[in-house]
Amino acid sequence: MTSENDLTHCIRRAIESYFRDLDGERPCAVYDMVINSVEKPLIESVLHRVQGNQTKAADVLGLNRNTLRKKMKTHGIK
Repeated sequence: MTSENDLTHCIRRAIESYFRDLDGERPCAVYDMVINSVEKPLIESVLHRVQGNQTKAADVLGLNRNTLRKKMKTHGIK
């Protein structure tokens, strides 16, 4: 049995709660919902950690700097 890290465990619990709360409704676009919920705070946290340096943030995230800038624009991150 593999052990989950705290982040994985938290996400798993949140998704299970989401499905319970649907109360019979059909789920829709769950992947996009989860990615959009996680991506913005992830980018904001990394940018804060590197004091706003987008090149360093892109490196930490494993993204191309232009991809990071596109995601920042999508999420309204300045």
